[in-house]
Amino acid sequence: MGKRAGKYLSLSGLDTATKSREELIEIFNDLMSNGIHGLCFSLYEDGQVPGDQISEEQVRRRIGIIAPYSKWVRSFSCTEGNEFIPKIAKEFGLKTLVGAWLGSDEEKNAAEIQGLKKLTEEGLVDIAAIGNEVMYREDLTEEQLLTYLFDFKKDFPENTDGLC
Repeated sequence: MGKRAGKYLSLSGLDTATKSREELIEIFNDLMSNGIHGLCFSLYEDGQVPGDQISEEQVRRRIGIIAPYSKWVRSFSCTEGNEFIPKIAKEFGLKTLVGAWLGSDEEKNAAEIQGLKKLTEEGLVDIAAIGNEVMYREDLTEEQLLTYLFDFKKDFPENTDGLC
C-alpha cells in the first residue's frame, strides 16, 4: 500500500463515509453542473501507459470531454504527446498548470524541461510545476531539483510567480 493509504478525499471537506450512494451522486451532479475549478488530466485511454506516444487527436477528444466542466487543466509531462495538452486546453479556453515530469534519467529530464520551456515561450503555461513528486519518490536530491528549478527561472525570470 502507498504512503497515502487512507488519505482519499481527506482534503475534500466532505465526510463521504456518512453519505449514501444517492447523496454522493447528487453531490457529484451538483459539482459537475456548477463546474469544477480544475482537473488533473490524464490523456491515457484503456491499455495505454506512460511511455506510449499519444496523438494530438486523442488529446483533443479527451479535453473536449472535460472542457465544459472545468476552468483549469493540470498536466504532468511535456513529452510523449503530453505537450499537446496546453495548446489544446487553450483552444478550449482553459487555463493550464503544466508539469515537467522529472525522474532519475537525466536525458529524459532534459527533454521535459526543454518541452516546458518551449510551451512557456509559446504562452501556453499559466503555472509551471517542475518535478513535483520527485522528492517523494526519492528520484532526485533536493540540490538536483533546485538546479532544474533555477535553470527554468533563469530563462523566465518575469514568469516565476507561477512556478511551483
